[in-house]
Amino acid sequence: MSARPLARYDATLRGLARNDRLRTIVPRAGLDFSSNDYLGLARSQRLANAIGAALARGTPVGASGSRLLRGNAPEHEELEANAAAFFRAERALFFGGGYIANFALLTTLPQKGDLLVLDELVHASAHEGARAGRAQIAVAAHNDADAFANIIQEWRQSGGIGHVWIAVESLYSMDGDRAPLKDLMVLADRHDGFLLIDEAHATGVYGPNGRGLAAAFEGRENVVTLHTCGKALGASGALVTGPRTLCDYLVNRCRPFIYATAPSPLMAVAAQEALAVLQEEPDRRDRLADLVSFTAEELMKRCGVAASGSQILPVIVGDNGRCMAVAAALQARGFDIRGIRPPTVPEGTSRLRISLTLNVDEADISAMVEALVEVLAQT
Repeated sequence: MSARPLARYDATLRGLARNDRLRTIVPRAGLDFSSNDYLGLARSQRLANAIGAALARGTPVGASGSRLLRGNAPEHEELEANAAAFFRAERALFFGGGYIANFALLTTLPQKGDLLVLDELVHASAHEGARAGRAQIAVAAHNDADAFANIIQEWRQSGGIGHVWIAVESLYSMDGDRAPLKDLMVLADRHDGFLLIDEAHATGVYGPNGRGLAAAFEGRENVVTLHTCGKALGASGALVTGPRTLCDYLVNRCRPFIYATAPSPLMAVAAQEALAVLQEEPDRRDRLADLVSFTAEELMKRCGVAASGSQILPVIVGDNGRCMAVAAALQARGFDIRGIRPPTVPEGTSRLRISLTLNVDEADISAMVEALVEVLAQT
């Protein structure tokens, strides 16, 4: 094969490199300040024991088919029943991951003639699902309930008569800030609309028993919630919770659910054990909250960095090249902190995304902040 068919791809990669935006895959190393394993469950003995017991009693590693064929395992159904009860929803559905679950929801539930309004910083999977779906799309300024209201009002005045769908994250993955869920819920109710809440970074960490920031709204007929299992729950996959009617509709009309091989039954076991941990080991959330407070104080005192109020602490650097140089220097000192660049974040806001987990302690955090101060001064 000649080089010509690959030329345009090479050119794109060279352009990314010139702008300090070329991505590479690097192995994990050093102290964990970048993962989403907030409660330290991914390597927990309790989840490992649950997996081992499941294997011993004959649970298969793979599902070997879609849920509507032979891929539906008792472990899937047990997880969904327990998750629905835990999150206080009518029904839950288990998907292979958060990305595909978001994509599935937004390509299936909003219908032609509806309006789907997304927060501008909601997960990329939501934007992708919206573009592939059938509803009219609008994007609202981040965490601005008035902006959502204005968009909906203008759509109604222009003749829009369908349902309104509002899609947000409860806790944003790159800024660590919270959505105005109460105001958005009022807005959805006022316009006979639906609220889709991605709890990816809040599940397990916030709310009663770790049920998330949307716990007060679960069980309502116009609320659909996504709880990922690959972050604080330490497993993989995602749970969609909501009204039974909408979940039944997904089973019948959602192509990513109908045609995908089901998630591993072992991950259903792990996720179910993680839900039990949330109820039986509340000290994990308490310890994480203490680390969040400690780190916020240290960052403000040593770096002048304002706290986000969550376990996700962005340090805005701005320039792509400098951001990656700072991240590399910190990694060389044994701290696994990653640089985040556009298009994941807006232009000019390249940042270090410091993520706090129970995989570190206060001594580790103090050492990290000390290194950060030195590296920022030198880079």
